[in-house]
Amino acid sequence: MNEHEAQDFRCGMVALVGRPNVGKSTLLNALIGFRLSIVSPKPQTTRHRILGIANSEDGQILYVDTPGLHRGARKAMNRSLNRAARAAIAEVDVAIQVIEAGRWTDEDEAVRAALAERSLPALLAINKIDKLRDKEALLPFVAELTERHRFDEVFYVSALKRKGLQDLERGILARLPERAPVFGPDDVTDRSERFLAAEMVREQLMLRLDQELPYATTVEIERFADREDGLAEIHAVIWVERDSQKAIVIGARGEQLKAVGAAARRSIERVFGRRVFLKLWVKVRTGWGDDENALKRFGYTD
Repeated sequence: MNEHEAQDFRCGMVALVGRPNVGKSTLLNALIGFRLSIVSPKPQTTRHRILGIANSEDGQILYVDTPGLHRGARKAMNRSLNRAARAAIAEVDVAIQVIEAGRWTDEDEAVRAALAERSLPALLAINKIDKLRDKEALLPFVAELTERHRFDEVFYVSALKRKGLQDLERGILARLPERAPVFGPDDVTDRSERFLAAEMVREQLMLRLDQELPYATTVEIERFADREDGLAEIHAVIWVERDSQKAIVIGARGEQLKAVGAAARRSIERVFGRRVFLKLWVKVRTGWGDDENALKRFGYTD
């Protein structure tokens, strides 16, 4: 890239922030064209800041998917998620608050308050517009919302249907600094395959376990190696907080654990583009979700 091209090229970091379950991870995946962040219908599926890279002729957008900012953070895990989201806001050039079409809650209000602490461009992305039958009902909702809160621009999107994304990208690029790209043209994230493998195992736990149990689980990769036969060999431990939870994750005759492993292996193979040998164990560590040392071991850092 020559000097003239660098002057026209834009690059910067963009935080996707919002309360849990508004579709931030689905939006990230749609914007970068790659299934990077895991997705489930359960809130607080995202537990880490995840960088996704979108390249175009005009710029390189470094999207940061964040855990949902939420209230009632009693456990150390919940406090860690909130710190991670707030830290992302402090690092970026542009912030996008993602909300659900037609809904504005106390937690949305808290997210807007966190954004107001920094003087940076703040865009509003109203997601899930595909679920609204009466689109005109949004007009008074948005008018009242933008009267109370300043947003530099409002965008209507459907992350699931990939609608409105070009306009959103245009609005983002217009507010990024002129800067040479940070990553290569084929990069999609700065996260390792080891991290992505753990997330894809955890995604299956989120999808397959009922009620509160997924929040008592985390995944640690103990071995990750490329074998001579071309397989990626992955050994992963699923940590839970009680023996009763271990029994549920394993299931009768080990069927639940087998189903989690088979689905996770298929997901990992699609993303990695090679065959995978995946071995899972389930172990108990009492109260890991409220143990700062355990959280650091499992990668939950600010």
